[in-house]
Order: sequence, then C-alpha cells, then structure tokens
Amino acid sequence: MLPYATIQDAETAIGRSLTAAETVWFNYSATKSDYFLYCHNILFLFLVFTFIPLFYIFIEMFFSKYVIAYKIQPKVKFSFADNIKCYFDVMRTFVLVVGPLQLVSYPSILMIGIRTSLPLPSLMEIGSQLFIYFLVEDFTNYWIHRFLHGKWGYENIHKVHHEYTTPIGFAAPYAHWAEVLILGIPSFLGPAMVPGHMITFWLWIALRQIEAIETHSGYDLPWTLTKFIPFYGGADYHDYHHYVGGQSQSNFASVFTYCDYIYGTDKGYRYQKKVLRQLRDGLKTDGKPNDGSHASAQGEGGWCEAIEFDVEYVNDHSCDNLCRVRQLRSSGASFDTIKTKV
Repeated sequence: MLPYATIQDAETAIGRSLTAAETVWFNYSATKSDYFLYCHNILFLFLVFTFIPLFYIFIEMFFSKYVIAYKIQPKVKFSFADNIKCYFDVMRTFVLVVGPLQLVSYPSILMIGIRTSLPLPSLMEIGSQLFIYFLVEDFTNYWIHRFLHGKWGYENIHKVHHEYTTPIGFAAPYAHWAEVLILGIPSFLGPAMVPGHMITFWLWIALRQIEAIETHSGYDLPWTLTKFIPFYGGADYHDYHHYVGGQSQSNFASVFTYCDYIYGTDKGYRYQKKVLRQLRDGLKTDGKPNDGSHASAQGEGGWCEAIEFDVEYVNDHSCDNLCRVRQLRSSGASFDTIKTKV
C-alpha cells in the first residue's frame, strides 16, 4: 500500500509531478495491500496459460495450409480435445501446487525487497533487470534440467514432461509437481539478486511463461520477434530435445543457447542441422527429394517427413546408418523398404 493519501502527497514526496503511468499506478494501488498486488501473479499466470496457447491451436485449425511449412513435426497432429485435456491436466497442478505456492511465498518477496512504491522504474531499468532475470534463470535452469535427465531425476520426475515428444503450447508447464516446485527456484533467483518493482516482477513472470509456451508450440514461425534476440533458442531448438526424448543429452537450456554451446550439449542438434542442410542442398541440386520414391514427398509435409526419417537414424552421431539410407535410396528402394533394412 502506498504511503500517500493523495497524488499531491506523492508528488511532494518524490519532488516532481507524476507521470501518466505513475498516476494510473497510484489510482490503482494506493489503497491495495502489497500482498494483494503480489497475488496478481496468480491471475497473470492463469491468463497466460489459458489464452496464449490458443493462438497456436487457432492457426493450426483454420490456417493449417499456410503454416504447415513452419510446423516442426508436421506428421503429428493433436485434436482440440487433446489440447483441452492437456490444459486441464496443467490447471490441476496450477490449482493444487502453483496457486498455493504463490499465496504462501509472499514473505520471500518482502525479504528480497520487491517494492510497490513510487517512482516507477524507467524502461531502461525494467529492460536491464529483465535481461538479468532471463540470464540467471537460463543458467540455473540449464543445470537443473541436466540433473533431471540423469537416471534418478528422469525416472522419478522429469519423464512426465517428456510424455509429449511433440510439444504443444499447453504442455509447456505440463510436469510432475516436484518439477514445478524445483523450476520455481531459477525463476526466483534473478529477482532475488536484482530486486526491482512489482511491475517488473509481473512482467518477468508473464514473459517467462510466454517464452516457455512459444518454445513448446511446435511451430518455428519466421515472423516472431524472438528471431531478433541473439542466442535465443526458440521452438525448433527445444523441439529437438523433446523429439529425441528421455535419452536426450542435448539442448538443456530453457531460453538461450550459450550454455549448451559452452558445455558441449548441443552437438546432436548441430549435427542434425548439418544433415538437414545436406539434404536441402541435394533437393535444390536435383530439383526433387533425394530418393524420388517417397510416396508422400509431393504431398503436404512430405519432404519434411523424408528429412525426419534421415534424422531418426543419425541422432547417435553415427554416419553408418545415414550412408546406408542414402545407398538404399539411390538404388530406388521405397521408404518402407528402407525402414526394414536399416
């Protein structure tokens, strides 16, 4: 609750007139407790998890022929009912775990010094703090994620999240309740290290969840603003991690790619990209898919299916299977025949 009875008292205290944004903030928050303002996070999380994934469902249902080229795993389709089931599974965890955690964690917010007072932070301050929050969360999440891919962590906790080998937006927070609690630590560390205003904290929680939904969306859309962020992983980067599955030792980072590059855990992904480039170069040269016999190659997503088939056999970094695939293709073998012989 702000310690000012009127706007004039607030202007006297900070030594200048309030900005338009500060006036709005005063009118909204002056009579509300800091605890009530903090609990807005519950509302923001609910709104983000409910509405942001609907965008990807909408474009898949009504604009499929326009966005199929950007779908990372085009062979896999989820019905509207599948998405709604995932949503209610996540909401159950939200009601039983996330909501209560938010309600009882307010003392930690007081302890680290998140403020609600005037003046409001500048855009530069908000931006710099959010940048630090993302960096800290990404680094900490990287190591926790690697631990969760160990035998004990995966079998007892993380395998729930990997039930979706083809991610969808609603599955971003789909996880074991213990993982939800554990991954709350990286999200809290940044604000604990560099405490800011409650508005910055709200933005951080909302943006982090929007980012998680995008990376689990299953679409690598070319017009997203995140394409302009250096070292940003994105949907394609994280989709590879889910595609490989529980044995994946690649692409652990949640937001950026620098940790995986520094610690050598992006080699499988980079190898996959190298193979895809080789196949695309072959397509450009020949004017048709390499084997020429894939029945659905001229259909929707056919070439993507052929690429995925190659990738399926090189995730272990071995060239033997890839060479065998290409040998069989050059001999005119069908797609199904190749699958039985490799």
